[in-house]
Amino acid sequence: MRKPSPASSTAHVGLDLGLKDTATCSNFYRHLEAKLGIAQRAKQKKRVKAIHAKIKNKRKDALQKFTTKLVCENELIVVGNVSSSALAKTTMAKSVLDAGWFMLKTQLKYKAIARSVVFEEVNEAYTTQTCSCCGSISVNSPKGRAGLGIREWTCAECGTLHDRDVNAARNILAAGHSRLVGGILVL
Repeated sequence: MRKPSPASSTAHVGLDLGLKDTATCSNFYRHLEAKLGIAQRAKQKKRVKAIHAKIKNKRKDALQKFTTKLVCENELIVVGNVSSSALAKTTMAKSVLDAGWFMLKTQLKYKAIARSVVFEEVNEAYTTQTCSCCGSISVNSPKGRAGLGIREWTCAECGTLHDRDVNAARNILAAGHSRLVGGILVL
């Protein structure tokens, strides 16, 4: 087996894991849901099992390609510490489990180690609400689960227009930078 080469890039990236987009690729197997529903209602156990296997393989393949690309293009990867097991107990369970966050983080971590890329997991609390430009928490910013429908917002302090997920990713990257500057060792 070929040993992976170290990362050749100097780029840094922050990832906001989400349900709308897993981190960019999530809707790649949605077309199979209709076929799965038909097979389940017809009680075709073998067909249901085959469709589930196909979905699992497509998810694994997409996550492998995505994580490999991230590790090859960046020397620092910072991810929010969202808990899929806690959110799986909510009404968003299907979307949370479909997203495959745990698998994504696991793959990123082992691939980062193999390529000497720094991988950090940081607390993502308030990353969506905090303005990535001025650092204030605006009254216009999305709040918790109630604000999931708000995809864009304008900071009341500095007037910057933010995409919810891009803003969170920038704040996650900033949290990773400050954590590394603070002297917390990365093993």
